[in-house]
Amino acid sequence: MLPPFLSRDHTIAGPGFSRWLIPPAALSVHLCIGQVYATSVYKTALVEHFDSSLTAIGIVFSIAIVMLGLSAAVCGTWVDRNGPRAAMFTSACFWSVGFLVAAVGIGVGSLWLVYLGYGVIGGIGLGIGYISPVSTLIKWFPDRPGLATGLAIMGFGGGALIASPLSARLLQLYDQSGYVATDPSSVPDGHAVMLLFVTLGLAYFAFMMFGAFTVRVPADGWRPEGWDPHEIEERKLVTTASVSAANAIRTPQFWLLWLVLLCNVTAGIGILEQAAPMIQDFFRGGDGVSTVSATAAAGFVGLLSIANMTGRFVWSTTSDYTGRKPMYLVYLGAGMVLYLLLATTGNSSVALFVLLAAVILSFYGGGFATVPAYLRDLFGTYQVGAIHGRLLTAWSAAGVAGPLIVNGFLDAQGTPGELTASAYRPALLTMVGVLALGFVANLLIRPVDARFHEPQQPREPERSRA
Repeated sequence: MLPPFLSRDHTIAGPGFSRWLIPPAALSVHLCIGQVYATSVYKTALVEHFDSSLTAIGIVFSIAIVMLGLSAAVCGTWVDRNGPRAAMFTSACFWSVGFLVAAVGIGVGSLWLVYLGYGVIGGIGLGIGYISPVSTLIKWFPDRPGLATGLAIMGFGGGALIASPLSARLLQLYDQSGYVATDPSSVPDGHAVMLLFVTLGLAYFAFMMFGAFTVRVPADGWRPEGWDPHEIEERKLVTTASVSAANAIRTPQFWLLWLVLLCNVTAGIGILEQAAPMIQDFFRGGDGVSTVSATAAAGFVGLLSIANMTGRFVWSTTSDYTGRKPMYLVYLGAGMVLYLLLATTGNSSVALFVLLAAVILSFYGGGFATVPAYLRDLFGTYQVGAIHGRLLTAWSAAGVAGPLIVNGFLDAQGTPGELTASAYRPALLTMVGVLALGFVANLLIRPVDARFHEPQQPREPERSRA
C-alpha cells in the first residue's frame, strides 16, 4: 500500500490547474535519467581503471537499457494504476541508489558491482521513470499527443546535454592524477569517476523530486476546452476504440511496431554509446593522434544530445499533422541514406560528420517520442502506458544489439586509441540493413482488427486507495 502522499487520489488536479505544468514535471525526470546517453564521456576511464575491453564496459550500458525495457514492461500496469507521482518517486530512488552502488563498485575495483548498480538497479529506475508520465500526458493532451509526448520525452534525449559537460568538469575537479579535459590523450582516474557517480546520484534525486510533487492527473471526464473527441475519427490509423495491454500483444500491429522501434533504436544507439571516441577515431592523423580533443568530443556528445532532444519535439509534433506511419518512413528511409553517407564520406570533413550524425540522432529521438502517440492511435488510451512499457522491451533488445554490433566490430579491428574511420565502416553498413528491415515492417502496419477491441469503453484503471 502506498503512503497517502504518493497515492493517485492525492494527485487529481483541481479546477483551474494548467495542463502545461505537466510537461515540465515530466522533463525534470527525463533530463535526469537521460544521463545514460553520456556514458561515453567516462567510458575510456573505466576501461583503464578495470583494465578491461570496450565490450566489457559497454555491457554496463547494455544492462541498463535491458533493465529499462524489462522494468517498463513489468511495471507498466502498476504505473497506470497508481499514477505518475508514485512512479516518479520510485524511479528517483532506484536511479540514485544505482549511482551510489556503482560508485562503491568503482571504489573497490568490482566491475560486477557497477553492473549491479548502474546496470540493474539504475536500469529499473530508468524504465519506471521513462514511462511514468506517458499515459498522463496523453490524457492531458488528447488533441496533441505528439506534441505532448515530444515535450516530455525530449528531456531524455537532452539529458546528455547537461550530463556530458558537467561530467567532464567534475572529472577534472575530482581527478588527482593531472587529468586535463582539453588533452585528448589524458584520461581521468577511477577515483574521479567514483566521486562523479556519488555527485550525480545525489543531485539527480533532488531534481527528480520536483517532478514527482508537481505532476497531477486529470479528473474523470476532463477534456481540453473546445476539443471535439470525434475529430480523431476522421484520421487514418487512429482508433476511437480501446485495446487492453493483454490483447495488444496478441496483435500483429504491436509486433510490427516492436520491430520498427528495435531497428530504429539499434541504429541510433550504436552511435550514442560510442560517440566521444568515435569522432576522435574518424579524424586521427598519420601520427596516430586525433585532431579532435577530448573536450571537443565531449562537446560533440552534447551536440548529439541537442539533436536527439530537438528531434523528439520537432518530429513528434510534426507527426500530429502528417500521421505517425509517414513519419517513421522518414526516420527509417532517410536514415538508411544518412548511414551510408556516414560510412563512405563521413571522414572527409568534421562538419559533414557532425551534420550526418546529428540528423541521424534527431530521427532516433523522434522515433522514441512518436511511438507513444502511434500506440495511442492504434490501441486507444485505456492502457497505453502499460502497452508502451511492453513495447520498450524492443529498446532492451536494441540496447544489447547496438553496442554489441559496434563494439564487436571495433574490438576485431584494433585497440582503443588506435582505431580509424575504416574500422567503423562494417558496423555502419550493417545499420543500413537494420533500418531497411524496420522500413518494411512499418509499411505493413494496418488498423487493429475489431476482434481485439474491448466490448465497451472501459473505465480508467482502478485507483489505489490510501
